[in-house]
Amino acid sequence: MSQVKQVGLLAAGCQPWNKDVCAASGDRFAYCATLAIYVYQRDHRYNEFKLHAIMSEHKKTITAISWCPHNADVFASASADNLLIVWNVAEQKVVARLDNTKGIPASLSWCWNSGDAVAFVSHRGPLYIWTVSGPDSGVAVHKEAHSFLSDICLFRWHPKKKGKVVFGHTDGSLSVFQPGSKCQKHVLRPESLEGTDEEDPVTALEWDPLSTDYLLVANLHNGIRLVDSESLSCITTFSFPSAAASVQCLAWVPSAPGMFITGDSQVGVLRVWNVSRTTPIDNFKLKKTGFHALHVLNSLPQKKAFLAHSPTKNHYTSSTSEAVPPPTLSQNQAFSLPPGHAVCCFMDGGVGLYDMGAKKWDFLRDLGHVETIFDCKFKPDDPNLLATASFDGTIKVWDINTLTAVYTSPGNEGVIYSLSWAPGDLNCIAGATSRNGAFIWDVKKGKMITRFNEHGKNGIFCIAWSHKDSKRIATCSGDGFCIIRTIDGKMLHKYKHPAAVFGCDWSQNNKDMIATGCEDKNVRVYYLATSSEQPLKVFTGHTAKVFHVRWSPLREGILCSGSDDGTVRIWDYTQDACINVLSGHTAPVRGLLWNTEIPYLLISGSWDYTIRVWDTRDGSSLDTVYDHGADVYGLTCHPSRPFTMASCSRDSTVRLWSLTPLIAPLQINILVDRVWEEIIGNTDRAMAPGAPPLLCGKVSRDIKQELDKLASDVHTKKLRWFSECLSPPGGSKNLWDLAAVMKGQDDSLLPLNYCKGIMHMRHLVRFKTSEAQELTIVKMSKFGGGIGAPSKEERLKEAAEIHLRLGQIQRYCELMVELGEWDKALSVAPGVSMKYWRKLMQRRAEQLIQEESDAVIPYCIATGDVKTLVTFFTSRGQLREALLVAQAACEGNIQVPQISSMSSSPGAEAGSLESYNGLLQQVSTELAECHFQDGQAVLAACCHLAVDNIELALASLIRGNELELAVYVGTVLDEEAKPATHYVLELLARKYMSTATWDLAADLILKIPENEVLLAKLCAFYPGSSAEINELRDRCHLPHLEDCAPLAESAYQEGDIFQAVKFHLLSSEPEKALPVGIQFVEEQIGSSDWTIDSAHPVLDLLSYIRTDRLMLHKCSEHRNELLILCGYIGALLAIRRHYCSIVPALYEYTSQLLKRREVSVPLQIEQLSAELDAWRACTPSATKPLEEAPYGSPTEAQQQLYEVLLQRIKEEPLRGMTGMDYVTGSNLPSHSDVHVSCLTGQRIQGPVFFLEDGKSAISLNDALMWAKVNPFSPLGTGIRLNPF
Repeated sequence: MSQVKQVGLLAAGCQPWNKDVCAASGDRFAYCATLAIYVYQRDHRYNEFKLHAIMSEHKKTITAISWCPHNADVFASASADNLLIVWNVAEQKVVARLDNTKGIPASLSWCWNSGDAVAFVSHRGPLYIWTVSGPDSGVAVHKEAHSFLSDICLFRWHPKKKGKVVFGHTDGSLSVFQPGSKCQKHVLRPESLEGTDEEDPVTALEWDPLSTDYLLVANLHNGIRLVDSESLSCITTFSFPSAAASVQCLAWVPSAPGMFITGDSQVGVLRVWNVSRTTPIDNFKLKKTGFHALHVLNSLPQKKAFLAHSPTKNHYTSSTSEAVPPPTLSQNQAFSLPPGHAVCCFMDGGVGLYDMGAKKWDFLRDLGHVETIFDCKFKPDDPNLLATASFDGTIKVWDINTLTAVYTSPGNEGVIYSLSWAPGDLNCIAGATSRNGAFIWDVKKGKMITRFNEHGKNGIFCIAWSHKDSKRIATCSGDGFCIIRTIDGKMLHKYKHPAAVFGCDWSQNNKDMIATGCEDKNVRVYYLATSSEQPLKVFTGHTAKVFHVRWSPLREGILCSGSDDGTVRIWDYTQDACINVLSGHTAPVRGLLWNTEIPYLLISGSWDYTIRVWDTRDGSSLDTVYDHGADVYGLTCHPSRPFTMASCSRDSTVRLWSLTPLIAPLQINILVDRVWEEIIGNTDRAMAPGAPPLLCGKVSRDIKQELDKLASDVHTKKLRWFSECLSPPGGSKNLWDLAAVMKGQDDSLLPLNYCKGIMHMRHLVRFKTSEAQELTIVKMSKFGGGIGAPSKEERLKEAAEIHLRLGQIQRYCELMVELGEWDKALSVAPGVSMKYWRKLMQRRAEQLIQEESDAVIPYCIATGDVKTLVTFFTSRGQLREALLVAQAACEGNIQVPQISSMSSSPGAEAGSLESYNGLLQQVSTELAECHFQDGQAVLAACCHLAVDNIELALASLIRGNELELAVYVGTVLDEEAKPATHYVLELLARKYMSTATWDLAADLILKIPENEVLLAKLCAFYPGSSAEINELRDRCHLPHLEDCAPLAESAYQEGDIFQAVKFHLLSSEPEKALPVGIQFVEEQIGSSDWTIDSAHPVLDLLSYIRTDRLMLHKCSEHRNELLILCGYIGALLAIRRHYCSIVPALYEYTSQLLKRREVSVPLQIEQLSAELDAWRACTPSATKPLEEAPYGSPTEAQQQLYEVLLQRIKEEPLRGMTGMDYVTGSNLPSHSDVHVSCLTGQRIQGPVFFLEDGKSAISLNDALMWAKVNPFSPLGTGIRLNPF
């Protein structure tokens, strides 16, 4: 199983260079970065769009995509290497490919009304038609569409009139072809161009969906026309409000006949038009940057979707978001806006889904890189900020908790190969470019403050700011020089190399030492304290150019280099030698990263698309990660979060990884309070061959020093500090803050950013009130507040919204009046008093108001109708808002206004408070489930902890397989968390029941109070020598090997089957337990009123028989019976736990074993299939999509059988454990080979788990659920499953 876990993904933006780069169909839309296509799909449950797949087969720039009009699962794409590919999105695979397209396909489209044909054209033509399948498959040339006089910009088939097609040309003309009519070439040029040879390219072209002949055309300079392709006349010329506006994209709105939208190419203004008018009906500014592409979705969301500009789930609009807040309605109210969703792509790579009817973003992915990302680095003083440098000419800084861009560098620098943060808190980034020298960008000021041009126009491949001396910066270049200068530009050294220099790295221990990697295959080390320009050392050995070099942060004098020969070499500066060669990559090596805590861990990224993790002690590869879809360039981690790594690639994504599974035993050593020597060590001890991992870096030493100073609460702090250091971002810090609040920590100790995460219910209203007050006070600074900073009006509006949700109505009214929104103020004023309302009416009379507005929310708050409002927010997916209102109600801030003078009875008030509490729990559970389904189990746990629901919080962590975090937090929360914590300890003990870690398993079980049976299971399964077995027994207070057989006999005589089985398993002949235990279970199942709880304990105990004994030939019959019984009871347990995805597989597994193996068990195959059918019929959610339940309503017999099953199964004893497991990263698209699950036959989404044959795969989620209900492998071999 993979040791490196993918925990986050920053998607690329949409490329701004080709035309048809976004497409939509049904519930999906897709857009192209330069080398990958991103497909988003609506999640019906939460009605939001989620990244579903990344397609990255193309190796050169993608030029166009087109969705198949009659099959929503299929689209075609073309790229600059003369390649066409047809994809199936549902199966995520290539259906067909056409390799040589004779010229670069610049535009492509499915042929309407013809089954399986894709048409494509290069700039000069002709039009080729590729029939993908069937008897006529192959490529044909369109009979007439060739020999054009001007290049083709794009073409469009008519959706209704068969075979009719139009081309737009760079000279501004159109060519129209239709079967049976004369072809019209180069007609309908804009009038102003007639008789000239000026170019005015056609930028957009769309047939009118309601007519056979009308066509909308946009030209770059001459704007938009509606033309008639039959009479070749122009019907309408549309005019723009300003001459400066130009349009490159337009789209018809299918839901509103005669309506279309356009996007301005200079500024992000979306304009709505009707063909009956020459001027726009409405204009709204969505972003500061211009539009590149537009597409309107045909299907409408059933209910309102998530908003991106309000703080709902995790659609943060970044603080530098170029997105403009929702506009107020214009005066032009004659036309109401069509309900429709527009996919908008912008020139800066931003992509969003805009709800035109509601005038708001349903989804916005702002500021993504659109090209290869060459480098990524964490900010030295902030592990949450990551900078990336790209081929697209920008550096962007990301917040890795919210995965949004916080800053982007001004302008365009050409290609940026490398970046380096200034040390400490200087807030500057140095960047290196391919032609424009190097620069320093002051991130906070948002401007370039210095430029370096010593290398002229030569590419600078690497820039490195000295960690130890903030005044020195090194660059190395294609001109063969490595130059060291001060930040004000004074040159200190110019080291000449015989060829281009690609990499350089400052030593972590000696501020005057720097290493370089050169095209001449050598690594050099220079010493700056001497005046000599010669290297101190030259290391030879690579057989191709050396790219990057990296000094080890923990081992003095050790450095590594990555080369185009596909190897990584480790050099020892003190010995003058290469001490190891790491071979495994099949292409040049680019990214290199030493771990800052484990001295032997080295990670490399390569052009073979993989990331490899190495143990440099023996040169072995510990793990290989295949998730990137192209060359991997940069790898980085932050010393204070040493096991969270970021990688960047030519696939334009940044991915986040957790390396913690590589050091899992260390987490248990910390938990069970092992001596410090087993947690923290020096590098010599850690480097000893085969030594277990030890922490040797600064962060772990700092934690130990802080702990040594404490007098009390040491274990709690130890668990928290190590957990924060070892856990990836994504809520673990938030979880610990909530745990501290629950343990009674003083609020003054909460961190500054606490209010940005999920707050505890007792803080929610208080923090939001102060946030509202701050927003009201802050005036704009003289220079504005940076990119996209909100204006004073926006701040007041935001403050007003917060005051409103907190029930502070008068403050809301005053702010609304200040903003001129009188109707809103008036509608809620009676909630303050009738007198105040009358006063407002008088002030209102002095002014007039134009806007008309939706006032549901203020009405609800004023009338105290919390329930309606919570339902309203929940239906729109605004779960955070619903939570806030419910909490405010619980605190008594939202009152029902008293109309009469009589006061209500206190009893009624208590009743409503109780229902408010119920609402609060309900909303927080829904928000938690939303996070959980998004692969964010830790944030789900935070939602439960915020309303004091410890059991459900721990259940979320367990179901997300965050076992170590669950046991850490459970241990700290103590009493209420005990049942769940004990269950986690048991699962973790199972994880460590393997070769090297038996003692850890024992330590974990010893932390559980009633542990006798668990210790017996551990000792039964332990495969050591007799002496080792007895040593472990002494530790577990269990009888020695030779004493167990007599104990088993006497227990059997007394009729205590459970004890008899236990002692048999602990004896030297454990197979004797099988007949005794199996007979008992079969008798139970044979009786009419048996329950799982009577049969399962003995069966579970039996499953811990040592594997080598279970495999003995003489045990084969009993083995088969054991596997069948475990399969059947497992299926029932899976029904109890709602593990819907594996219930059918467990029934099938049991039936197959019954069929194939001669056994006498009281189970019939017919009975099993009847039970499965009854379960399917009676649990509609089990049959995946809600729309198509194939199993109708259950028959009476099925209903009765299901009732019987439920009586056998009983309730799940642990609260919150029902529901499917879903580990972090389950929803992140991966590029690794497509694995098909041997349980379901479906493609596996998320992490994969390989079974014992090394070939069969199932999803990690299914493996975890299977192992929790049936310990044996689905392959029926009798091997125990250990996916934890």
